[in-house]
Amino acid sequence: MPAPATPRAVRGSAVAALRADLVTALEHRRLLVLILFALIGGLISYALLPLEPQRWALLGVWVVLAVGVALSRAALGRLRVLVLGLAAWSGLCLLPVHGALWGTPMLERPVYGGFTARVDLVLSEDDRARRVIVSDLVADEPGREPAIRRARLFMPPEPPLAPGDRLHAMLRLAPVPGPVLPGGYDGQFASYYDGIGAYGTVTSGLERVSEETDFNSDRWISGLRRTIGARLEAVLDQPASGIGWAMIAGDQSDITDETREVMAASGLAHVYSISGLHLSLVAGGSYFVLRLLLALSPLLGQRMPVKKLAAGGGIVVALAYLMLAGGIGNVPALRSTLMLALIYGAVLAGRRALTMRNVAIAALVIILIDPAGVFRPSFQLSFAAVVALIGTYELMRGRTGPAPGLVSRLVRAVGAVALTSLIAGTATLLFSAYHFQQTAPLSVVGNVLAMPFVSLIMASALVSVLAMPFGVEGPFVLVLGWGIDRMLNVAHLVAGWSEGLIGNPLLTGTALVIGLVALGWFAFLRSAWRFAGPMLAIPAVLAFGLDQRPDVLVADTTQAVALRGQEGYGLVTGRPGSFAVDVWSEHFQQAIAPSVPGQACDALGCLATGPDGIVVAVVKAPEAFWEDCAHADLVITRLTAPRTCRDQTTVIDAGDLAQGGVHWLRWQPATRDFEVRAAIPPAARPWRAGGQ
Repeated sequence: MPAPATPRAVRGSAVAALRADLVTALEHRRLLVLILFALIGGLISYALLPLEPQRWALLGVWVVLAVGVALSRAALGRLRVLVLGLAAWSGLCLLPVHGALWGTPMLERPVYGGFTARVDLVLSEDDRARRVIVSDLVADEPGREPAIRRARLFMPPEPPLAPGDRLHAMLRLAPVPGPVLPGGYDGQFASYYDGIGAYGTVTSGLERVSEETDFNSDRWISGLRRTIGARLEAVLDQPASGIGWAMIAGDQSDITDETREVMAASGLAHVYSISGLHLSLVAGGSYFVLRLLLALSPLLGQRMPVKKLAAGGGIVVALAYLMLAGGIGNVPALRSTLMLALIYGAVLAGRRALTMRNVAIAALVIILIDPAGVFRPSFQLSFAAVVALIGTYELMRGRTGPAPGLVSRLVRAVGAVALTSLIAGTATLLFSAYHFQQTAPLSVVGNVLAMPFVSLIMASALVSVLAMPFGVEGPFVLVLGWGIDRMLNVAHLVAGWSEGLIGNPLLTGTALVIGLVALGWFAFLRSAWRFAGPMLAIPAVLAFGLDQRPDVLVADTTQAVALRGQEGYGLVTGRPGSFAVDVWSEHFQQAIAPSVPGQACDALGCLATGPDGIVVAVVKAPEAFWEDCAHADLVITRLTAPRTCRDQTTVIDAGDLAQGGVHWLRWQPATRDFEVRAAIPPAARPWRAGGQ
């Protein structure tokens, strides 16, 4: 009988197995996966820099690293380190390169007046309003043109406008707002890399000055999208028409808030956002049908490469769907299309399709096209889900069993949907909790119950669109609507079961970094050791990634000041229902009352008492500074506070709000002071107004 293994022997065996797995991963060309994550690490490092680096310095270091890699005769291990260093530095350089090519000066202060402009893109439209991207702004008064490349306008639905048209209107252009919370979505960052330097509103006099006469692909696709939307609305009512329009054309503007809440609570919100699921169903279904039809012909089946022809057809269908869904501007759809193109390309080349290497290639292409997309929730969620699914598939590859019967096939299909939903939901849990503060505890159940209807929806949507040129789409659109109604029934059912189960802790940006490292570990290794990264990430997030709720929140562009009390948050100033207040309430998962119990307000300002008896003063008139600065623990004002006030207490004044945006404050009883976070870091970056 062999002697039992000692703990030291067990540890030694585990370390040896891990070392062998690392070597195996490198030998099987997994270095590309590490290159991808090194590139992402470089992008994150650039965004977090306290100052904008000099472009000549970035380029110089990159050239040195590139030459070093090209001429290196070092050992293979050192060469790999050099390659990863070059990848990380390339990520550091990529955003400045894109900023130089496609970035824009950001508007610093509001601009009013009459303008003509060219319509570049119609983002969304319904019978109430529309959002449009315009460029080439020319002011009625010469010399008043803002130095921006493009602007996003909110305007009435009439008159009709399409890409290429020129419009004239009285506009109010405003600076792009910053984050509503520290660490929140940064609209300035995203808009800068999209070339959008201002947000605007049409105040009056909207008219189409000229119409594009030459062929314009964007215009043609926009017209096609409107035609499809009109055909759907002619047959379907809300909410089916709004969801159908979103799933076909990627425009979610017609989906009601109630529908969004129910779909999110049931874990089905991803269904109306065009991504890998939709493209896989449409392109995969087309591949299956084409292959079946070609195989039915003895002549074609024997003389033609049926599988490769069907794969080519799948690529064409995926590209057509991408164009209809918004083209390269729809990053999730573009990412999924690239992945499908690689899969079908592997079929055409006779290679294995579903590999982590293909995932890395698709992600690298996406990052090169849109490096700022790495910071968007859509990229993080879909990337994490795909990596988790492919990684799990790799472990299960090659496992076969006896040929199943009909019942066994059905059970396996349901099990596959449940397993896919469980894997994707688990992989995206951290990112969903950080960005949306909402998780769906019964998402697996919702997806299993809804997936047959989702498949029916996508199949009927494809047939409906193909039937529209012949005017016979009516019956197929009715089937589409029936499928959407049944999916909503499932969503309401699962959302009801989920009541009281929804909620999650607040997370910091550190949690995302931990999740990224764990995901990289999972993607790089090939054996069961890959699960060590995600498992270790759980205690790491609990130790370093949890955040606390603030005691005070101060909005930058409105009068809203929220204070935490014994019964939750209340407004010292401001009004409920404003954008900032709604975001705060959703993010911190607490309602914000219209007022704070016991607060007192007059013409000079307001006083309120918060946790631990802290006194918060909102100063509206200069006469109040003398008394409030001496007695309050925090003074908030839209005026410029006297210097002596800062010597007496914590102050947030007009200068702080202009520079830092929204402020987050938490009382520290031990030091009798506030921890203060500003939504906009004190750094001159090109995506901030005046930062270039």
